[in-house]
Amino acid sequence: MKFLFIIALIAAINLSKAQSIRSLNNDGVEEFEKKNFSEAEIKFRKGLEKEPDNKTLKLNLGGSYYKQSMYDDAMKSYNETINALTDKKEKSKAYYNLGNSLLKQEKYKESIEAFKNALKNNPQDSDAKYNLSYALKKLQDQQNQDKNQDKDQDKDQNKDDKNNQDQKNEQDKDNQDKQDQQDQQNKQNQEQQKDQEKNQQKQGQDKPKISKEDAERILTAMKNNEKEMQKKLRKQEGVRVKVEKDW
Repeated sequence: MKFLFIIALIAAINLSKAQSIRSLNNDGVEEFEKKNFSEAEIKFRKGLEKEPDNKTLKLNLGGSYYKQSMYDDAMKSYNETINALTDKKEKSKAYYNLGNSLLKQEKYKESIEAFKNALKNNPQDSDAKYNLSYALKKLQDQQNQDKNQDKDQDKDQNKDDKNNQDQKNEQDKDNQDKQDQQDQQNKQNQEQQKDQEKNQQKQGQDKPKISKEDAERILTAMKNNEKEMQKKLRKQEGVRVKVEKDW
């Protein structure tokens, strides 16, 4: 009798717990339909505290995250649920919601894979087909935009390279002009120096030069004049200079 009482008590507790979880889920769905998504999140989270592996609560919690633009949290809830789901339609719905969360974050490649998995589990899901087409188009647009940006970057880079080359060419031209001016100035200075040296040489050449023969004749004449002068002086040696009185 006591054993039966314990079993009945456990059953009552489990029933009460199940009713509580179901009540929390229902309350969360009610808040969700009223667009009170944060309140719905609280209800679903409380239900998961009592039963962490409850797949329905996890899916609903992911939906409340999605509506609040909490896409990372939503993806986490969906991913945790997908592996545990066995019903194909439920799994398709989880993949579909996962694809939408990825699509909102512009993760188009990942969202395409999610929508494909949704269609594998439920090929008749028209919403998944539409969203798959939309994700494929967005991916193509993104790739085209990336290509255009790459082209624009290449154009800008080429333009910058051209401007840099033009600046370098202009600088090289200025440097060459300066070098040419310096070379011209050096050339003029050298020519002036040569002209000065030529003038100096010319002035030195313009001075009268005496040949060796002329120099000897002049020297001989000077010697002869000196001898003649000495002769005259000797003739006058006996003559005294007249003075008024002797000392």
